Amino acid sequence: MNSVTIKSVPGGVCAAKGFKAAGMYCGIRKNRSKKDLALICSEVPASAAAVYTTNLVKGAPLTVTREHIADGKAQAVICNSGNANTCNADGIEIAEKMSVLTGEALGISPADVVVASTGVIGQPLNLAPIAAGIPQLAEQLSEEGSADACMAIMTTDTRQKEVAVEFTLGGKTCHLGGISKGSGMIHPNMATMLVFMTTDAAVSPAMLRRALSGDVQNTFNMISVDGDTSTNDMVVILANGLAGNEEITEEGEDFAAFMKALNTVTVQLCRMIAGDGEGATKLLECRVTGGKTPDAAKTVARSVISSSLTKAAMFGEDANWGRVLCAIGYSGADVDVHKVNVAFVSAAGSVTVCENGAGVPFSEELAAKVLHETEIDILVDLNDGNADATAWGCDLTYDYVKINGDYRT
Repeated sequence: MNSVTIKSVPGGVCAAKGFKAAGMYCGIRKNRSKKDLALICSEVPASAAAVYTTNLVKGAPLTVTREHIADGKAQAVICNSGNANTCNADGIEIAEKMSVLTGEALGISPADVVVASTGVIGQPLNLAPIAAGIPQLAEQLSEEGSADACMAIMTTDTRQKEVAVEFTLGGKTCHLGGISKGSGMIHPNMATMLVFMTTDAAVSPAMLRRALSGDVQNTFNMISVDGDTSTNDMVVILANGLAGNEEITEEGEDFAAFMKALNTVTVQLCRMIAGDGEGATKLLECRVTGGKTPDAAKTVARSVISSSLTKAAMFGEDANWGRVLCAIGYSGADVDVHKVNVAFVSAAGSVTVCENGAGVPFSEELAAKVLHETEIDILVDLNDGNADATAWGCDLTYDYVKINGDYRT
């Protein structure tokens, strides 16, 4: 499907026909300058699919959302920030009431509402500001509302994360867009991260689930900021079919084209999330080639990007390639370390630091220039097969500790 043209367009979750969004401050946060309640709505019921955190401790909204989209349908997403609604005795009740209030404001069934929350864990969530805010939020829904919704789901994020693309299915112009939040508590196995995507393509619930579950294995499950898997991670996609293409109900050219569009959006969001890691100054991308198996390549990539010592070295702009080899060695992947090559690459150039598992002479001056850039690629060639994988992360800085030392207070 390399012939499929994917074009970047503005609009985020409102790029797709029939979707509107809004975001506002309702009073959950103490800081009135930060929006804390977001709403996304489709004009018509949509196919829905989601993937969730693997953490055994799960936010109440995930439980409610899983029940609501069990029939493969949804029409709206309500999300608050500032409080994760996790480990609360009345968490399920609060999440259900949020869906009821949203349904009433939009004139839809509460069972067609996806509910999400993000923020501090273990703090009671006061429903009053949400109840007062939802009717106002519904009135503010707009085709230009993606940016406001994106701001409303942010916690420690420093940058908005919005992407949208245009593509063609069966001669019909389709769109797929997304917004996300995620800066800390991000680690493979559904790396607190939330992603909401919308498309006007017609896709059956079963094929939408297949597309999303297949894609996340190579995208959102390949991010690591700090090694902590959140309790509230959730990726949701709604497909309302208003583009008018023939519904995708099986694999084929249209499904492959849809997968390419989906992957284009998810990869961009992954890079945005990793690059905006808490306290981060650099986006790290580890590209592994020559793996004996796909699992081996993925395991190595994730291990390197998750290594605290490697991340600290990247912050210090120190070409300490031994830390990369160390991470490969303890990854558990089936690897012959005597075949491994490593190089660091950025806009400033490329420097090979290891060949066949051993160090090679290199210019420390060039290495320092390469690692001084804000985006760094760590290239690992295992020289043991044809499998490859990519993972994303960031450097580990002093500010990460500052941010998380008093996150709750």
